[in-house]
Amino acid sequence: MFKTRLLSGIVLVAVALLTIISGGYVLFFTLLGISLIGMQELYKVMKVREDHFNALEIAGYLGAVIYYVLMSLDFEKYGMMGVIISFMMFMFVYVFTYPKFKAEQVMPAFFGVVYVAVMLSFIYLTRNLPDGKFLVWLIFLCSWGCDTCAYCVGMLIGRHKMAPILSPKKSVEGGVGGVAGAALLGAIYAAATGGRIAEYALICAVGALISMVGDLAASAIKRNQGIKDYGKLIPGHGGILDRFDSVIFTAPAIYFLAKLVLGI
Repeated sequence: MFKTRLLSGIVLVAVALLTIISGGYVLFFTLLGISLIGMQELYKVMKVREDHFNALEIAGYLGAVIYYVLMSLDFEKYGMMGVIISFMMFMFVYVFTYPKFKAEQVMPAFFGVVYVAVMLSFIYLTRNLPDGKFLVWLIFLCSWGCDTCAYCVGMLIGRHKMAPILSPKKSVEGGVGGVAGAALLGAIYAAATGGRIAEYALICAVGALISMVGDLAASAIKRNQGIKDYGKLIPGHGGILDRFDSVIFTAPAIYFLAKLVLGI
């Protein structure tokens, strides 16, 4: 299992490197593809779909595509328009197929667009900021760096449970270690790339805190639905959402923190 997980992790890092360095359409279509797969995993778990594709699920995928197109044109002008169009599409399906779908299906369907597609799109938006080719990596330093540091510190000195029901293995000590480790990684990264050390460390520390909320939120959804993983697409890791659960929260956080703290 460890070997499989390690090999999958190496492949994921390689793909991330290539797509983020390339930017542009390569990053755009990669994120769109990841979003659609992640939405499919969520829809299956939250019973939006049954055995076959349905109109509600198709509306979700189409809404995500429309949002991505409008977001890429001008996020400030058209981003919210994309979200509203997506919502109206769900309402259209709900109303004109009534009573085929229940509200308990419609709400998770729209949630999937926002939770997966909209949140992950901030990786693309961060990449397009001034100095975005450097700033975008802070998303992954916060998410995966915090996770790794928290795991190591928790294994060594973890005593007090952070969220015993949602994630029994996570500890307060591990959480502190994860935030401190992410801040240190941010400072090292700033020194290596000519960034502002204190600001990068602050951004990574706040981002790490938010990433832990994202991780726990994913755990809450899975526990509510009685599953261990969202899927089996990535050997040793689970589904797309199992690997990107914290990134989903960190991506918009880094985008806005970069604009706020760095004055972009």
